Amino acid sequence: MADTILGPSFSSSNSIFTSPLLVKKFNFHSSKSLSMAAIHCHCFSDSNPNPTRPSLLVFSGGTAFNGVVEELKKLTTRVAHVLPVSDDGGSTAEIVRVLGGPAVGDIRSRCLRLSDQSSSEALAVRKLLGHRLPLDLQKAKSEWYNIAEGEHTLWKGVSRPYRETIRAFLAYFQNEILRRRNESFCFSNGSIGNFFFAGARIFFQSLDAAIFLFSRVSDIPSESLVLPVISTNDRLTLGCELWDGTVIRGQNEISHPTNGFMEPVKKERSSVPALPSRIKRVFYMSSEGSNLLHEVFPTVNPVVLEQLRSVDCIVYAMGSLFTSICPSLVLRGIGEIISSRSCPKVLLLNGSQDRETSGFSASSFVTAITDALNQTYGDPHISLKNSPSQYINTLLVPKEGEIPLDIQCLASQGIFDVVCMLTVMDRINIRQVHFLFPFDKNKLLHMSSRINNQTILQVTVDSIHDPKVGIIFDPQSLIQAIADLVGRYMSTNVTGA
Repeated sequence: MADTILGPSFSSSNSIFTSPLLVKKFNFHSSKSLSMAAIHCHCFSDSNPNPTRPSLLVFSGGTAFNGVVEELKKLTTRVAHVLPVSDDGGSTAEIVRVLGGPAVGDIRSRCLRLSDQSSSEALAVRKLLGHRLPLDLQKAKSEWYNIAEGEHTLWKGVSRPYRETIRAFLAYFQNEILRRRNESFCFSNGSIGNFFFAGARIFFQSLDAAIFLFSRVSDIPSESLVLPVISTNDRLTLGCELWDGTVIRGQNEISHPTNGFMEPVKKERSSVPALPSRIKRVFYMSSEGSNLLHEVFPTVNPVVLEQLRSVDCIVYAMGSLFTSICPSLVLRGIGEIISSRSCPKVLLLNGSQDRETSGFSASSFVTAITDALNQTYGDPHISLKNSPSQYINTLLVPKEGEIPLDIQCLASQGIFDVVCMLTVMDRINIRQVHFLFPFDKNKLLHMSSRINNQTILQVTVDSIHDPKVGIIFDPQSLIQAIADLVGRYMSTNVTGA
């Protein structure tokens, strides 16, 4: 048989349905259409839930929170990871430029972090889908062909069913690129996981189906949900308006501007210039249809709203405040549900300043999140008037972090009583000492304040100094603090105390 440069499987889309893993495990047969109800049933539910473990919903991007995912698994796998679909840097940018659709880089990154590592094959699949091609264009293209043809050493340890399944969607991705004859795709620094994800999304015409497939291939625990905050097949661009009136288009241009599409995104604080003015708001833009790039108002993924109504704890993760967290908060329906919940609502305060939050204090972070959830600077007819305490009742602060804890500014927002938990020898001029729950005196300094008769709790957590990004949370200490908070909440609910 005469093979093409990409092997025989690239010449026929029917190869997708000959994979034993797809036919037997997924029962997709020959239909590209998967109902969202079916996906939710198979991927987003668990036939053996463990109610003794807490359920969390985490708003985050695809980088900063990844470092604590492994430690979080030890506390619970009942976690809904809500991620934006507006990342337009690196490999993701090239896929979106040529093939369109939502950005999948953050989603792919989180899926890999959640993937199984218990067997040699699981590790091999994880290594393959986490692999990046070389920066050199010709070397990248050559290695891509080697992987696509199944001849690369990365396939070692991957069994035939998994190999056929993954190669089938890599083949579909390649075929879609070849169909765009007017566009030349750059494989430099490309992510194999992104290519697989894009192939699945385009084939099924469903982002949810692609996540479902990726989750099964990488064997993510059934209780762990990876949810795009917007379930769409459209290309969305994140925009931001600065207080000086400047409008910046593109998540990467806001957070980590680079000189080219495929240049690796540099997360180091010193690698990007400061913004000319602080960010006022973020919003979505689209060029779909006949109009030029214009503001749009997408609908939030209904599964996100469903999870928000039932979880034991809501977490705003550390990371890029305006490009990783706020894009999930500005959608209608999010603020309404969060403000109605009485569960722990935890802000993980960054340990260091970045381009988006230069000069920010703790109260500035609280204000930004409150404004996003209230949609303060959007349509005045739909904006909310909720207070900060309806959205955040706990601050977790990394030890020796750079963000000032401005108690007086927090007080000006309505905090009128400070309640501190003291370490052994500390003495603070406070009005009341109150022990909320047992804690390790060598690790945690608990401070709380009241806003409108609701408690905001500040917990200082051990930290690590990362030479690239500065102060970050110590994963074990952070997850222990979250466990304490959620455990107290769940115990109170059970006992009625």
